[in-house]
Amino acid sequence: MPDSADTNEAIWKSDAAISHWVSTAEDRERRRADERRLMAELLPFDKDQQFTFVDLGAGTGAAARVVLDYFPGARAILADYSLQMMEQGRRELSAFGDRYTYVEFDLARGPWPAEIPSEVDAVISSLCVHHLPDKRKGQLFAEILEHLLPGGWYFNYDPVTTEDAVVEAAWLRAGDRRDPEAAAKRENRTPGEQSRHENHVRYMIPLAPQLDLLEEAGFEGVDVYWKQLDHVIYGGRRP
Repeated sequence: MPDSADTNEAIWKSDAAISHWVSTAEDRERRRADERRLMAELLPFDKDQQFTFVDLGAGTGAAARVVLDYFPGARAILADYSLQMMEQGRRELSAFGDRYTYVEFDLARGPWPAEIPSEVDAVISSLCVHHLPDKRKGQLFAEILEHLLPGGWYFNYDPVTTEDAVVEAAWLRAGDRRDPEAAAKRENRTPGEQSRHENHVRYMIPLAPQLDLLEEAGFEGVDVYWKQLDHVIYGGRRP
């Protein structure tokens, strides 16, 4: 889709939207637990090794919390542009003391804030890259590569689309069987829900072009490390 005026800010900097997001987070994160853990398991560190990673578009820190739990020596830099999300995240991350810090960063624009070191050991992102236009996706992947130490890994957990109607129908069929209320929710969205849905999907693209963008940025080991229907974990390593 062509670039258009940003609509993310109206959602992710809204007190009402964040309140709704937080109120539904427990069930949502329970369903994502396996994927969160796999992202941590994919990182190439010993359990007690000390390292620094960046969580881009971190929100309330759901992904970072799993990595911090899995690696007691890890330190997280969480980057987000919603002050409301960061405030909630600080409450949810309080048990980790000084092992984390938040920095304000708008992924759609840049530049990278000075609080993020020029080189870090790893970068992760979850459910945010799909909000970026294709050109910005490619730019961001190149910027991530520049901020990784040689041998550093980047992993992204995100939804994708398909241009194959048969595949799309299969995804929808399986999703509706898993959630018997899904079809009714889809057909009876409120105006606010419809607006959030349109914002959610407007820059979403198939998987293959995103892998191409990673390779064009200079990553090696580019692969789909997990996939279930329309959600994937893909990534690569800086040579």
